[in-house]
Amino acid sequence: MLVLGGRWRAVLIYYLLEGPKRFSELRKNVPNISQRMLTLDLRTLEDAGLITRTVYAEVPPRVEYRLTAEGRSLRCVIEELRKWGVRLRRLRREGLLPPSAH
Repeated sequence: MLVLGGRWRAVLIYYLLEGPKRFSELRKNVPNISQRMLTLDLRTLEDAGLITRTVYAEVPPRVEYRLTAEGRSLRCVIEELRKWGVRLRRLRREGLLPPSAH
């Protein structure tokens, strides 16, 4: 949980399950994340061995993030979290749970 405990880390892994992404693509996928937080969370996931960062020698430089085998092993966990979130949103919408605090 120390690795996935950040607000956006599981979300980033979810989008990287689709395949490699550039920094700008991740910003578009997660529009509420600040550039600083995105950078910090990507570094944390890289340090944990869940993603790799590849810099291509191009002008301008292109940086791509992809899941490692260990990161891909989280697919089932991330998918269950997504299902839980969808269910929670539905229950709130139906008035069966109180609204979110934020």
